Amino acid sequence: MIKRILVGGAGGAPSLNFIRSLRKSKENFYLIGVTCNKYDLCKSIGLVDKYFLVPPAKDEQDYVPVIKQIIKETNPDLIHAQNDEEVFVVSKYRDEWGVNTFLPRHEVIEICQDKFKSAEAWKDSGMKVPKTYLVNCEKDLKEAFRKIKGKVWVRAIAGAFGKWSLPTDNFNFARNWINYYKGWGNFSVAEYLSPDSITWLSIWKNGELIVAQGRKRLYWEFGNRSVSGVTGITGTGVTVSDKKLDKLAIKAIQAIDDCPHGIYGVDLTYDRNGVANPTEINIGRFFTTHQFFTEAGLNMPYIYIKAAFGEKLPAIKRKINPLPNGLAWVRGMDVEPVLIPYKKIQSFETQLKERLRRIED
Repeated sequence: MIKRILVGGAGGAPSLNFIRSLRKSKENFYLIGVTCNKYDLCKSIGLVDKYFLVPPAKDEQDYVPVIKQIIKETNPDLIHAQNDEEVFVVSKYRDEWGVNTFLPRHEVIEICQDKFKSAEAWKDSGMKVPKTYLVNCEKDLKEAFRKIKGKVWVRAIAGAFGKWSLPTDNFNFARNWINYYKGWGNFSVAEYLSPDSITWLSIWKNGELIVAQGRKRLYWEFGNRSVSGVTGITGTGVTVSDKKLDKLAIKAIQAIDDCPHGIYGVDLTYDRNGVANPTEINIGRFFTTHQFFTEAGLNMPYIYIKAAFGEKLPAIKRKINPLPNGLAWVRGMDVEPVLIPYKKIQSFETQLKERLRRIED
């Protein structure tokens, strides 16, 4: 039987990584792409078998009946979405689709998609987290600035790609920023940590970890064009393995979900003392550049599909961090990504330094 998978956000970078990973497996799939972006839809042509323009997931009264109609027409076996809004709505109506979703419980998705609620859950579990305050009014903002010494991180409590984020030590700037986005009640103010972060991407089923892999982001692509320096577009990522981080990531997941089921991508950011703090769980979806792992030899989307259908899993070298350390995935706009050992990249700088030394001599 050829599995029929309905893929949300088709043509966008996160879903293209998912689709290309499935196409790279030895199994044939019938892929049905849906997206609310007519231009992204064009990018899915040739990669999916059927493609449809749909309303945005946030417009539930239109999105839900359209998806139900497409399900009736195409008869998918599983629905997978690669953006937070769509994950939320697919989860919310999971009992109405009549199709496998392989998602965590909806209440878990609600907590993970709310950065303030996530931080509270981790704090309650005894984990080290940045001081975080929900700002419902200007008084809350003043109190947050009083309690946090130095630079703060102002951001929307929901949304991806560093949505409306701002690092600042200026109260007036923060107040005007929140006013501009009409964000009172939807913003948090947190202790600023550092630019150094790790993502620990994992797949679980019924409380059991299937596989996990760590990746360090070296920089954000186009970061110099954003006020916060965060764009949500990873420039280069490198595979990493750290047992302390593994334990922290597992603890962060289990602090929110006592029976993990599906995809959990834990973001951990280092503070000024070099201690990793959980800052976010990307729930029910893979991070944008997960094709990196596929090309390196760990096809997590395919493992996810096999787990969702209760089938025998592909051979996995190790359950945690099966890929070698130091593999780099270099990306940019309108170029094919490059998989290369990070040592090779570092050698470019070494060669230049040697050339400059010879010139000086």
